[in-house]
Amino acid sequence: MFSLVVNHLATRESFPGSEQYRFPIEGFLYSMALCILIGTIAELNFNYYKKKYFATKVEVVTISRFMLTTLGYVTLLYVPLSIVVDSIVGGETAFYYLLIGLLITLLLSFILIGLAYAQDIYYLYKHSIKDAEITIESGVKTTKITYENIACFYSENKVVYTVQNDGSTLSTNFTLNELEEKINDQLFFRANRQMIIHKEAVGQVEKIQNGKLRVRLKLPVGKHIIDPITISRYKRQAFINWFQ
Repeated sequence: MFSLVVNHLATRESFPGSEQYRFPIEGFLYSMALCILIGTIAELNFNYYKKKYFATKVEVVTISRFMLTTLGYVTLLYVPLSIVVDSIVGGETAFYYLLIGLLITLLLSFILIGLAYAQDIYYLYKHSIKDAEITIESGVKTTKITYENIACFYSENKVVYTVQNDGSTLSTNFTLNELEEKINDQLFFRANRQMIIHKEAVGQVEKIQNGKLRVRLKLPVGKHIIDPITISRYKRQAFINWFQ
C-alpha cells in the first residue's frame, strides 16, 4: 500500500482521475523489488551481527555499526539497480533524481529497519546481561557458567581462576585478556592486571588518596584474599561510569 501511494504521488500523470492517468506499473514493481531486497539484506546482516556480536554484548557502537553497514549495502544495491531499471524502461538516469531517490530510500530504510529489529535487539540485550553463559575450560574439563553466577576472575601465579557466587573456585585455561574479549563489559570490569569483577559482586566503593578507589567485594577471593581491590586514578572515571 505504501508503494502504491508513493508511486501515484511521484508524477502528475499518475494522479488517479486525471485524463492522462496510467497505472505506474514500472515504479510499483521496482519499489516492491527494492523493498524485498532491502529486507533480505537487513535480515542477513542482522543474523551475522547476532551471531558474531550481539550474542556476546549489545551496545550502541555495535548497533550503529549494524545500521551503517546495512545502509551501505543498500546504497551499493540501489545505484546499479536504478541504472539497470532505467535502461530497461528506455529512460535516462538523471543524477539529481538518483540522489533524491537514494536519500529517501536510506531514510525510510533506517526508520523501518530500526522498527523491525528494535524488539529483537532489546531481547538480545536482556539475554546478554542476564542469561548468557561462558564456557570455562579447565584442564580436560569443560564447564558452562552463567554470567549471573560469576563473582570475578582473578590471576594468581599465572593461572586464572573463576570465582562463583557460592565461593567455589574453578581454574581456567584462559588468560584475563582472552576473557576480557569474551565477556560482556556491561557486567564485568577489568579492575587491574589481576582481576575482572562482576558488577553485582561489588560490596563497597571507597575514595582514597591520589584519586584512587578502593573496592571491596561481597566475598573473599583466592587463598590470599585479593581484597580490597585498588582502582587507579586513570581507571577511576571508567569504573564510576560502569558501576553507575
